[in-house]
Amino acid sequence: MMLALLAATTAAGATTDTAPTAPSASAGGLSGTTQLHVDYDTYAAGLDVVRLRAGFGLDATRYRMALAYHTTGLAGLFLRGHQVSTVEGLWDGGLPEPMRFLGDGYWRGEPRRTLIDYQKGLPLIREMQPPNDAERDPVPPELQRNTVDTLSALALLMRRVADSGRCEVSVRTYDGRRVAEIAARTVGEEALPSTGRSAFTGDALRCDFDGRMLAGFLHGTDMARDSRLQHGSAWLARVIPGGPPVPVRMTFETRWFGTATMYMTGAGPGMDVSGLAE
Repeated sequence: MMLALLAATTAAGATTDTAPTAPSASAGGLSGTTQLHVDYDTYAAGLDVVRLRAGFGLDATRYRMALAYHTTGLAGLFLRGHQVSTVEGLWDGGLPEPMRFLGDGYWRGEPRRTLIDYQKGLPLIREMQPPNDAERDPVPPELQRNTVDTLSALALLMRRVADSGRCEVSVRTYDGRRVAEIAARTVGEEALPSTGRSAFTGDALRCDFDGRMLAGFLHGTDMARDSRLQHGSAWLARVIPGGPPVPVRMTFETRWFGTATMYMTGAGPGMDVSGLAE
């Protein structure tokens, strides 16, 4: 959940030649449609554990988002897999209105696929592999209503920062299996120092966020443990002229690796994320 929000998430050939020092993420709105991709490496306990590429395409009326990621190194030995997710949607009064979400991946030796269409705020599951009832408790229909997918939640945060220079967002997400609630708040502008793990240095807007799962727990697990509040921080900045503010760094809690930090390693034009999860 936190990976997709921010959040929330380096393929060869996509790194920048020099570390970009981006303009502030403060309010400036969305000027036309700008498509870009951003690459990230995620570290936990000093190890590179996840590699990501995110594609962003936002304007004042609609949005497209894509995310590809896979585990790496030792993490890949214990939790091997890859995932590609995409969404297209419209803006309704500054709020995301997803039209179709697709998640396609391969985890622990099994294919996983989710296709969701949306109709008047109701997510309609068109495809689910493997079937959800084999793994998790069902999510009550009343908790599914007026939810968005995790990529639409990220699009909302990016638009809120672009429009207002602030992070205040509260949203419920549903991925076909789980419902979670996420809230973000503004901390303020911070200077991110140079590091060998990141291609970004400079000022970025820090957004702190909290999230917890509400329903869709794995069968037989500790619901109190799995529903505890998780915390994280994301720093957003514009990395190309006229582009939207994007995450350039993020820290978050995971149930697998402890606290993890995600660093931007490069950016480029176009939102194609194919290839990373091959």
